[in-house]
Amino acid sequence: MTRNLKSSLRLRTITVAFIAYFFTAQVVMACTGIVLRSADGGTVPARTMEFAFDIDSNVLAIPAGTEINTLILDPDNTGFTYTAKYGFLGANGLDKQIVFDGMNTQGLYFGAFYFAGNAEFGTVNDENRHRAVSSEEMGNWILGQFASVKEVVAALPMIEVVGTYVEEIKGRVPFHYAVTDSSGASIVIEYTKDGLTVHENTVNAVTNNPTYDWHLTNLSNYVGLQSRNVEAIEVGTERIAPFGQGSGMLGLPGDMTSPTRFVRAVAFANTALPSETVDDAIFKAFHILNVFDIPKGAIREADPDVALTDYTLWTSAADTLNGIYYYKTFITQAVESIDVKAVFNGLTEPKVIEMESGFQIRDRTDDFR
Repeated sequence: MTRNLKSSLRLRTITVAFIAYFFTAQVVMACTGIVLRSADGGTVPARTMEFAFDIDSNVLAIPAGTEINTLILDPDNTGFTYTAKYGFLGANGLDKQIVFDGMNTQGLYFGAFYFAGNAEFGTVNDENRHRAVSSEEMGNWILGQFASVKEVVAALPMIEVVGTYVEEIKGRVPFHYAVTDSSGASIVIEYTKDGLTVHENTVNAVTNNPTYDWHLTNLSNYVGLQSRNVEAIEVGTERIAPFGQGSGMLGLPGDMTSPTRFVRAVAFANTALPSETVDDAIFKAFHILNVFDIPKGAIREADPDVALTDYTLWTSAADTLNGIYYYKTFITQAVESIDVKAVFNGLTEPKVIEMESGFQIRDRTDDFR
């Protein structure tokens, strides 16, 4: 993709900030994902993407028939080449031809979530390069090749997921992965010191580290949470009543750490009112994820000399039933949509469109005249 001088300078500035941040701070990507379902058979995986600066995400579309090479960010190694069986699109980052969050024409959704401290990948060598996929390339491999969660799970043992040294971050990219299909099946894929583990997403939520099974165990600390208000109780001769609404969720943690966000995501995804249609579920998904929107300044490093602050770059939702990808961004607060199948009618090579379309305010003053 050709970039103009302004865009090139912006990317260079981003890259310098990226490198400085990795040298001086522990990166936190406070991403939160949920899964909602609707009575008409729809399944909606949705998530937020957080980082400490604008990673320059745009929407990348790769049509079926495209030849895709693995290990493209590794200057010293080559992997293998495969042909995309299905067209797919979604959000990339730092002008790379790699999808970190998106959906294919078969309604298969993929999302990469930061997994620092737990993610461990192999190293490419002559024995495994013919099946080596780098951790940041898993979105392309999964969305380009498969139509269902079942197919993905069956194929995972056939590849070696390796860590590639990425110059922009001075290290490997530590991800784990959420995959959901149009049947409603949903999994979380993790590579740790114990190897590959595939978790069924039983509680319709995913965040970051620790591992998914740890998060499930941690839910035992919150078994008393419920959506209904609690009644007053008698203590001795005193009647003690709750303070207004929301007493059923009293004790719901409110900070922005990964374990806390997981608990909140489980609470909100599983107490949401039933959705009659997939459009209802999309609407609810964006409202729920508003709760996880992180404003600039709320997450900072302990070192006062590090000025960067995590914030929500974009939020996405996928209608896996009808093949529509939705998103809004930090600047563009209005939700925008892309019909995935329609995009590939006539598209013969990869294409990128700008994700941001600008902040707009609708003036209603004249409606009173």
